[in-house]
Amino acid sequence: MKKVTMNLPEVKDYRLTEGLNQLKTNLAFCGKDIKVITITSSVQNEGKSSVAFDLSKTMAEGGKKILMVDADLRKSVLAAKYHIQGIDKGLSHYLTGQAEIEDIIYETETEGFYLSVAGPLSPDPTSLLDSDQFQKFIDKVREDYDYVIIDAPPLGVVIDAAIIGKYCDGAVLVIEQGVIKRKVVQDVIKQLKRGKVRILGAVLNKVDERIGAYGAYDYKYSYSYYGDSDAEDRH
Repeated sequence: MKKVTMNLPEVKDYRLTEGLNQLKTNLAFCGKDIKVITITSSVQNEGKSSVAFDLSKTMAEGGKKILMVDADLRKSVLAAKYHIQGIDKGLSHYLTGQAEIEDIIYETETEGFYLSVAGPLSPDPTSLLDSDQFQKFIDKVREDYDYVIIDAPPLGVVIDAAIIGKYCDGAVLVIEQGVIKRKVVQDVIKQLKRGKVRILGAVLNKVDERIGAYGAYDYKYSYSYYGDSDAEDRH
């Protein structure tokens, strides 16, 4: 298996680390049958890709064998964001018959953390994702990894996340604090439910938290986790 290199920022934020550990623990308590998890959001720039990546890395550091799949075949930012070097082929190569599964999975510098990137952008990603080929991919990686974390496009923009979700065990919705309106989140939740996607919980992201003796504010990640019934009530 080929290995990639990445430029990973050093995490020094205690609250970020604790939030990730809390999210990891809560997902574990969802049950041992929950292995393939979709991460989505309502709109772009809510931080879903960062949540998916950080969660995958945290799980791997906890001793699990993790595959993160970048399934945003429309506007992937993962490879550029982390300056990933050493990628030959991605998910779109496999879904169009140009590669085998083993060709699109890469080992990272973090033990137990494996990665599959989106590959070249597709003119018809919905058809590629709603296919027997994608089903075969999910069936295979489900057997080989403790958890598969799938970074899906924002559901408030395109339908892809609901399509991906029907092949998975559940979805986690990333919500940016103070930006996304309640009605938008409710519409996304309804879309997931219409697609019969199990909603595992939500992540409140980019939370302003009071720090320092004089009440200054900083902008940091914070994670909260709750079930889908609560998500609809609170947002």
